[in-house]
Amino acid sequence: MTTTTVPKLRLASHLVNGLLSIKPVANFAKHHARTMMIKRAESIGVAWTQGATALRERGEAVWEAERKQLETPHLSYPDYYLSPFHAYDNGNLSWLAATEVEFASYAVHAKIWPEAGAQGDAMLRQSYHDQLRQYIDSEPQDILDVGCGAGLSTFALQAIYPQAQLTGLDLSPYFLAIAQYQSQQQNPSIHWRHCAAEDIQLPTQSFDLVSLCLVCHELPRTAARQIFQEAHRLLRPQGHLAIMDMDPQAEVHRKLPPYVLTLLKSTEPFLDDYFTFDIAQAITEAGFQAPNIARNSPRHRTLIAVKS
Repeated sequence: MTTTTVPKLRLASHLVNGLLSIKPVANFAKHHARTMMIKRAESIGVAWTQGATALRERGEAVWEAERKQLETPHLSYPDYYLSPFHAYDNGNLSWLAATEVEFASYAVHAKIWPEAGAQGDAMLRQSYHDQLRQYIDSEPQDILDVGCGAGLSTFALQAIYPQAQLTGLDLSPYFLAIAQYQSQQQNPSIHWRHCAAEDIQLPTQSFDLVSLCLVCHELPRTAARQIFQEAHRLLRPQGHLAIMDMDPQAEVHRKLPPYVLTLLKSTEPFLDDYFTFDIAQAITEAGFQAPNIARNSPRHRTLIAVKS
């Protein structure tokens, strides 16, 4: 187990915030970040443009019908979720974001390990699952994947726990429609649920494992605290909360050049809040035992806590 200290924002981060407060600069940074991502993907053999186009060519009417079947009527979206994310003005609430998210993941994680290339995303998820296997003795039978997006994390969990019943939860019905479409090709037994993770409205003590994979850096800490409390309610006694995300103490993050930091922060509106948030303390305050913390990549850490 490793301990955590909560870093303070660098001077460079404050300067970047000032730059991004200028709208034309922010728009340029977002556009450039997106362009760089697509070029990186294509350069390592990830068919970003072709793959996303193929999904959209099913037709918007088809996608819309499937989205409406999954969508919870009259759902009130938290204000933070309506912020622009990942260079998309509508954040995760658009078909453009939903059809590109898989390819974006491959591009973002391509350089975690220099030799990984397009396999970096799979290697990252495997490193997380290695931590789950090491720390969780019994096989979870019911798993909740919070912030499942288009299902990448859910399908990966199903692969290591094939006997478990998986529920994938997300606030974007667009992402869930992609996940459901993909699951029809892979595993139709996964349940997809459209709701806010702060108020899931499922029975108490329904799950053995609640997983948040690459989610917390996209949340303000107020939302993260509420989600940890909801996870505690949903877990059975001795159930586990598992979180894998960026490691604020990783050298690569502490030494990001200002230009790269500007591009990153232009697409991640809650990055400052995440980097200065004591997640371990918030987890214990939600009723869990102190989490086990381990680095699972040069950029990422895994926290696993048992319900007290």
